[in-house]
Amino acid sequence: MTEPQSTTVRKPRQYGFVEWFRPGEYERTERLLPQIIASGASYLRTHLSWAEYLAPGGEEWFDWLMPRLGSQIELLPCLHYTPPSLSRTGRVNGPPQDLKSYADFLDHVLTRYGKHFTHVELWNEPNNLLDWDWREDADFLLFSEMVGGAAYWAKQRGFKPVLGGPCPFDPYWLNMMGERGVLNVVDAVGFHGFPGTWDSEEGTWGGWDMHLGEMRRILDRFNPSSEIWITETGYSTWRSDDMEQARRFMRALNVPADRMYWYSWQDVAPDVPVQEGLWFDPRHYHLGAVTYDNQPKLLARLLLEGGVHRVEDVARLATPNLSTGAAPILITGGSGFIGSNLADSFLKDGEDVVILDNLGRPGVDQNLGWLTQRHGDRVHPVLADIRDLRGIEAAFTDAKAVFHLAAQTAVTTSLVHPINDFDANARGTINVLESVRRAGKRAPVIFASTNKVYGALEDVEMLELDDRYVPADEAIRAHGIGETRPINFCTPYGCSKGVADQYVLDYAKSYDMPTAVLRMSCIYGPRQFGTEDQGWVAHFLIRALAGDEISIYGDGKQVRDILHVDDAVSAYRQLLSAIHQVKGQAFNLGGGPRNSVSVLSVLHEIEKLTGQPLNTQFGDWRAGDQYFFVADTRSLESRLGWQASIHWRKGLQHLAEWLADTRFGGRSVLRPEMRKVSA
Repeated sequence: MTEPQSTTVRKPRQYGFVEWFRPGEYERTERLLPQIIASGASYLRTHLSWAEYLAPGGEEWFDWLMPRLGSQIELLPCLHYTPPSLSRTGRVNGPPQDLKSYADFLDHVLTRYGKHFTHVELWNEPNNLLDWDWREDADFLLFSEMVGGAAYWAKQRGFKPVLGGPCPFDPYWLNMMGERGVLNVVDAVGFHGFPGTWDSEEGTWGGWDMHLGEMRRILDRFNPSSEIWITETGYSTWRSDDMEQARRFMRALNVPADRMYWYSWQDVAPDVPVQEGLWFDPRHYHLGAVTYDNQPKLLARLLLEGGVHRVEDVARLATPNLSTGAAPILITGGSGFIGSNLADSFLKDGEDVVILDNLGRPGVDQNLGWLTQRHGDRVHPVLADIRDLRGIEAAFTDAKAVFHLAAQTAVTTSLVHPINDFDANARGTINVLESVRRAGKRAPVIFASTNKVYGALEDVEMLELDDRYVPADEAIRAHGIGETRPINFCTPYGCSKGVADQYVLDYAKSYDMPTAVLRMSCIYGPRQFGTEDQGWVAHFLIRALAGDEISIYGDGKQVRDILHVDDAVSAYRQLLSAIHQVKGQAFNLGGGPRNSVSVLSVLHEIEKLTGQPLNTQFGDWRAGDQYFFVADTRSLESRLGWQASIHWRKGLQHLAEWLADTRFGGRSVLRPEMRKVSA
């Protein structure tokens, strides 16, 4: 494969984003611009539509947009789309009746907005225009005359014209632009490439080096000083493969080009038509670093956390290890809190472990890094999303056992994004089950379910004590909620996890697969990055150790049975050992009555650990909140001989020590007499 010939080619570490702002999107512009800048981007490419400019309100819109963007970031406006009234075809895609009109419009733009940019891009992707074909001599002459004249005039006025590039790349087109004299009057030539996303490129894509090398050779013949800019590249996450998007970003950033613009910062909203029409191709709607409703994907989160180096570090975790020939344990969500602790226990026993994770939750990449540092090449990261069947299936080929822990874990998130919640929890579980079934090894599958499958327990009469709620029923008060209680899904999260729970059990009946379910209460312990929505014990400790306010939803008297993660890991492992005796069964997993606590009692214990009063604020109850849930674990104890061995006060202190040492560098407010050597 031929390398580029120019000695001036460099590999940039700076990058930009492409983002189209439609007329009237003032609020969206104000929301996205600070995010793009915070991501570390140096450049922004956006369009300045000739047709939109001359439409009602267009001039006012661009009078606001160009200064707003250009005052904050280096701006590259792309001038395209002929007004229908000036077009030869009556459409925005075609050439104007008078080709000089395009240069006249450019001249107007330079006069009006030129102080906000130094480069200007001229009409991109000529071979994608619907109404003219550059391969026809007459049409090519029209295009080259129009864009060449505009580039010449921009250069005369002291600006640097950029020639937009075709997609897919065509060296013959570029060579003809050189023969027509256009390359002589441009300072940079754009390249568009979306490897792995568009079918139109799959048969012609030869790699960055090959295509940019071809460009460089042509430019060196006609204009050696011209730079090569990647004016559009990106990767659609329509299959939920966010990790691949981050990897593609790093590859594009390190190719031999002078600039790289990533398309785009935000997904297209589902009610917005693209150029080809509304939902012409779903891939168009998933090219952003954040979703249309502004939820960061992995790429955006990493850039916002630490820029390119953060993306680079996490992408490096995705490097596969060579097979050792061993049949591995596979853990979905293996970089998460429970998953990383479970993986560590198997790795310490000499097992190979496949970690299948999308790294979607902040902090979990640290858990993966911890595992690889401790256990080296016996850790096999597969950084993919369980919603992407095609992307995960191969990982299950040799697995001898599967622990399915990957999930959307927050009730609150499920209420805001119920479809996403269903896709992750219900569809994702089907994908895991089918991957195991197609592998044909009858590998056991153990699923992490939730006590939310029992609903809000509204029919259980409660007594209100000074610091907690307790059931009026003495049997429930003594033993907790058992597996014989009918399931009663509540909230989208409860529904999606409940559906998955039932599918896992049914695959034992319908396909004779060795499956089992653990319906978990509140698990806590080291390697947990708790949030307000999930992992409340760790979240309270993190806030307390930082001296921050703690928000409590409800009155704090709600009761849960909390279980240390070491005991949870023991339960998972014992269930695997006995899988053929308990196939197709579900068990409750929690701390049981001995470890039942109210929120208030945990807060009181945290005050004892820190020696400081907590800053708490109470809010309304949240949907699906249970006044009381304590798991009756007698079935798990009698069938497996398992027991919760770590009392909650000792476990809470252990977690506090770990957080103080790892998250706060030992500089926490933990009382000295409560400090021990962290495990």
